Amino acid sequence: MELVHDIRSYIKDLSRPLADKLHLQLLPDFADVIVLSSLLFFVVHHILSPVISRALFPVAYGKASKKTRNNWDAHVVSLVHAALIVAMSSHFLNIPNLDMDRAFGYHNGSSFVMAIACGYFIWDAIEAIVHYTDIGFVLHGCACLSVFLLGSVQKRPFAHYYGVRFLFWEVSTIFLNIHWFLDKTGRTGSTLQLVNGAVLLVTFSSVRLIWGSMMSYDFLMTLRNVFGQVPFLYTAVYGSGNVLLNVLNWFWFAKMVSALRKRFTDKTHDGADPPKANGIRDKDF
Repeated sequence: MELVHDIRSYIKDLSRPLADKLHLQLLPDFADVIVLSSLLFFVVHHILSPVISRALFPVAYGKASKKTRNNWDAHVVSLVHAALIVAMSSHFLNIPNLDMDRAFGYHNGSSFVMAIACGYFIWDAIEAIVHYTDIGFVLHGCACLSVFLLGSVQKRPFAHYYGVRFLFWEVSTIFLNIHWFLDKTGRTGSTLQLVNGAVLLVTFSSVRLIWGSMMSYDFLMTLRNVFGQVPFLYTAVYGSGNVLLNVLNWFWFAKMVSALRKRFTDKTHDGADPPKANGIRDKDF
């Protein structure tokens, strides 16, 4: 434990010059969480997932192409993050001081959750660039990283009330990943995939499209109310990021409906899968 403490202290100390230069006063407080979180997701991607997946799925994973194996490993990372972040963010959906001040309300636990998300979106943005397939994936990773990083490490934390709610969107990502793994393990068109697909559409539409759109509108109204109290950069990044992510949600939902309909019409794997949702690679569907 002492070693872990020393590593965390070392990371915090390294971050102080950058924090001072960029006026990110809270960065040293959460730099260790961001760095170690990002490192965890890279370890899952490049070490843990290949070892475990090859042992559990020697055919579906072991005999797949290098590209498919990397995609598989990325889905494992996405699934791990989604399960972790949904469980954690759910604990901070009803914090009174966040609700009373939706723009500047602060809670140490919500900051911790958002710092973990920053680590994930560092991995997500790098993965989207290194294994590029679509500009939407790159924009998604970079937009999410910018939004959560700005809200977490400034002297005056911003939009934590909305941050934990937008992270809760990841609940649909759990079922999207399950859908993908059912495909890759020969269960395309099965009853299990049908049930999972129905749950996926229900969670995606209810959490992201309905509740998410309500939260996004409320967030835009909050941005309007605090205009002039925050740097213009906040208004630009959060406003454009909010619109972009909602547009992507509707776009991906339409593609999911089309792909699922095709799945259960043909009952065969036709190579068209649901798209990425909040950080998922879908490059060799």
